[in-house]
Amino acid sequence: MSKILGDKLIVAISSRALFNLEQSHQIFERDGVAAYSKYQIDNEEKLLQPGPAFILVKKLLALNKRAPETPVVEVVLLSRNSADTGLRIFNSIRHYQLDISRAAFTSGRSPYSYVSAFSSHLFLSTDVDDVKAALNDGFAAATILPKSGDYSSSDEEVRIAFDGDAVIFSDEAEKIYKSDGLEAFTQNEVDSADKPLAGGPFKTFLAALHRLQSDYAGDHCPIRTALVTARSAPAHERVIKTLRQWNIRIDEALFLGGMQKAEFLKSFEADVFFDDQTSHCDAAVEHVATGHVPHGVSNQ
Repeated sequence: MSKILGDKLIVAISSRALFNLEQSHQIFERDGVAAYSKYQIDNEEKLLQPGPAFILVKKLLALNKRAPETPVVEVVLLSRNSADTGLRIFNSIRHYQLDISRAAFTSGRSPYSYVSAFSSHLFLSTDVDDVKAALNDGFAAATILPKSGDYSSSDEEVRIAFDGDAVIFSDEAEKIYKSDGLEAFTQNEVDSADKPLAGGPFKTFLAALHRLQSDYAGDHCPIRTALVTARSAPAHERVIKTLRQWNIRIDEALFLGGMQKAEFLKSFEADVFFDDQTSHCDAAVEHVATGHVPHGVSNQ
């Protein structure tokens, strides 16, 4: 961890995840770099609308207001824009009073290599290739899906929901389910109840959240986490014992036994939900900001 960044939770985010740049991106796809650059510069003072991860970022940064002497979160911008075309993005950051001061503008090249340089715990992007590269390097990363609903937030509490297998945990159990079916999966989990699951790509991010939560007493914690999994009893026991062995706290655990997750995520009022399966993500994004984690057997 950089001495400058300290022990803060570091979230790296692309400009298209933070703001709605779909119109600009369509110009780039249709007319090329020169037309895109001209459009961004011509609209430099025109405010960008919030993107799918905007609420999450705003609420994470608000945690620093509770600890102004020692900020606990830093958000860094990783963008394929040039510094010139990126000025519009920083103008919008200033308008929304987002405390984002560090950025990497790569002029069309992939910025994912700076995920490591910034010691990031999480990388959010709309570019699936960048996300896959970050995951392959061992970082928690997700492809933020375009907003389908009108997300809102009723309070300042940060609520983050996770799928289990292939996200928090490895996909070792999911491989058995895919290859041999539910009965073999259940039997394996019962037989392995006392054997902790290996960590998945989001274990380190969840651990970093847990460290932040530990700084607050009881009901005063402004961060709430949830495990939302298709598992049910008796396959729940191995999950609980794994988290216990890791010494990581999950505030809510929903063992749904194959029920659809979307309504439960809506009830939890998640600011973001991470899942490895596209079908779950497509349903969830109707209600909450959703990040697809292209990792594990379901994405091979």
